[in-house]
Amino acid sequence: MGASLPERRLTNKDLEKMVDTTDEWIVQRTGIRERYIAGPGETTSVLATRAAQKALERAGRTAADIDLIVLATSTPDFTFPSTATQVQAALGVTRGAAFDVQAVCSGFVYAVTIADKFLTSGSHECALVIGAETFSRILDWEDRTTCVLFGDGAGAMVLARHEGTGEGRDRGIMTTHLRSDGRHREKLYVDGGPSTTGTVGKLRMSGKEVFRHAVGMVTDVMTDAFKATGTTAKDLDWFVPHQANERIIDASADKLGIAREKIVKTVHLHGNTSAASIPLALATACEDGRIKTHDLVMLEAMGGGFTWGSVMLRW
Repeated sequence: MGASLPERRLTNKDLEKMVDTTDEWIVQRTGIRERYIAGPGETTSVLATRAAQKALERAGRTAADIDLIVLATSTPDFTFPSTATQVQAALGVTRGAAFDVQAVCSGFVYAVTIADKFLTSGSHECALVIGAETFSRILDWEDRTTCVLFGDGAGAMVLARHEGTGEGRDRGIMTTHLRSDGRHREKLYVDGGPSTTGTVGKLRMSGKEVFRHAVGMVTDVMTDAFKATGTTAKDLDWFVPHQANERIIDASADKLGIAREKIVKTVHLHGNTSAASIPLALATACEDGRIKTHDLVMLEAMGGGFTWGSVMLRW
């Protein structure tokens, strides 16, 4: 794993000077205390490249090993080409494929699932899976209900193909489950795009509606993961959810009987970084020694669209 954050740190106290809000209100409702905001030159591809470089170094790999880059983002550098190709060029990767995945906050779960299919098919050998966002570019900084929630950052994972024994202790992706329901667009969306307004647009959200749907949807795909692997919440070593809101995270864990001490939380440090939130949390938990080899880990996310999904893996 590798992670990258912008230089600028924006605290709740800083936001009190910008919009009509308070640190107490933000913490009580979301658990967020600070987030990082991209500055000039800190594009999505720049943050993604930095995270990828760290992940490659920690994996003992080089650009020559990579033949697949799957990058999840809703805030690409350009309408086209894909941000993944910009990372590919920056790293010096000269073979294989590189492309973006757009599933908003579920993007990293989707990207891991896609990379797993490529690797297990035998068509590719070593993948970089990246979640990277600069959501600050699409926020309405006068909307106090949304601008306090989001931050920027990137996280990257190196996934390599290897032959397992077929036993429960094999390392790697065990099962993935993806869902979407396009009927919920107006609950969380950006009000612009090349084909509609010809503009980038700004993020719009109905917070109460998102919260109302979130817990039920994410627990559904987590239950599917337990059924597919013959495991239970008690078997989990770590639960690494999308870091959107501490109340949603806790409610989801409680509903499935996951002990709160098994939850990896970084929402207080990074805010909601959309597709980057799970890999940022994973990188944090790996770096501080919490996640260890052979640990059973559940990833889970829900995003605009709605999209949602889960990944069960043996570290």
